[in-house]
Amino acid sequence: MGKGGNQGEGSTERQAPMPTFRWEEIQKHNLRTDRWLVIDRKVYNVTKWSQRHPGGHRVIGHYSGEDATDAFRAFHLDLDFVGKFLKPLLIGELAPEEPSLDRGKSSQITEDFRALKKTAEDMNLFKTNHLFFFLLLSHIIVMESLAWFILTYFGTGWIPTLVTAFVLATSQAQAGWLQHDYGHLSVYKKSIWNHIVHKFVIGHLKGASANWWNHRHFQHHAKPNIFHKDPDIKSLHVFVLGEWQPLEYGKKKLKYLPYNHQHEYFFLIGPPLLIPMYFQYQIIMTMISRRDWVDLAWAISYYMRFFYTYIPFYGILGALVFLNFIRFLESHWFVWVTQMNHLVMEIDLDHYRDWFSGQLAATCNVEQSFFNDWFSGHLNFQIEHHLFPTMPRHNLHKIAPLVKSLCAKHGIEYQEKPLLRALIDIVSSLKKSGELWLDAYLHK
Repeated sequence: MGKGGNQGEGSTERQAPMPTFRWEEIQKHNLRTDRWLVIDRKVYNVTKWSQRHPGGHRVIGHYSGEDATDAFRAFHLDLDFVGKFLKPLLIGELAPEEPSLDRGKSSQITEDFRALKKTAEDMNLFKTNHLFFFLLLSHIIVMESLAWFILTYFGTGWIPTLVTAFVLATSQAQAGWLQHDYGHLSVYKKSIWNHIVHKFVIGHLKGASANWWNHRHFQHHAKPNIFHKDPDIKSLHVFVLGEWQPLEYGKKKLKYLPYNHQHEYFFLIGPPLLIPMYFQYQIIMTMISRRDWVDLAWAISYYMRFFYTYIPFYGILGALVFLNFIRFLESHWFVWVTQMNHLVMEIDLDHYRDWFSGQLAATCNVEQSFFNDWFSGHLNFQIEHHLFPTMPRHNLHKIAPLVKSLCAKHGIEYQEKPLLRALIDIVSSLKKSGELWLDAYLHK
């Protein structure tokens, strides 16, 4: 009986020819209840697996009906390990006459990009300098200690309080960039160590949730600046972004807010409120609703440490106000840095570009300097970070010249600008989108 069972489930199956599919058929399976995708010409049914996917079901769903090879390789460190999870999901392969890429994506650009990634690997650009990240963590802890020292020795007057708030806001911003490194698995070779330290940094040092960040941020990386796929451009009718959205809102006579003034009210509800109100509420509710008790415990440890430290100085209510003022300051820093690379770029529906072209359409860089690198957590190299999200940030400047060369070869614009220009362009972009909306609203 055992031998017969082995023949039925093993040798017979191995002898059966692998089913083949055409892109026309694969592209039909792009629903939440029916998801197929292609990796290295193999076709996988990820419908049920997507609910257990560590990065969340949405990020894997964004590639339903598509070739996901480069996205798969970009997000995972150990391809052999994660490949084990793919084997039970394999249902066939592309028909021999079908191209490896769907929807006319450029095979030449894709081939050149993969060669570039191989060059980066040969140059050891995915190898971490652990001293670099130790110093980053150390300077965050030093700032946390300095904040306590200032209040202890200089009292709680207005000047010491303001100085302390700015020191802690700086610490929080830098912890935000550091958790970003661990979240992208760009520090340790083993994913598990990245995950553990990620929970410590984002949970204990910031009071946020690693899983919330993962599920949100990986969607952004998978399909940056794509409506209905990138949560970072889901503006809840507060802003209209890019060109397509303002035109659609204008044609449909949608006016939730006076969007022609969005570049002005951005200063009132964008940078000041994102972290202290929207993110803070969303993070807490997400951890509770998903019963994410591990992340909740890490976040609670942050609040316990913060209030234990500052209630003796300000009392319960004062410490609460102090916390939100720190987050108010950090929010300005976070919003301006994160939007200078994306908000000014193309924001549209999915055009199903190849990995390289899609990332270049949605990202731009800010010039390198010691201050810019520190201030932005090396997100001034947003192009290279998006192309190689697991590359340690201290190596991004090394691969940048090769990325520029590849862009030049294929006639793809590589945008790089001074920091001040990048910040001003945020407002200019909002103004332009608002004007497009007003014109469409009044005349179409």
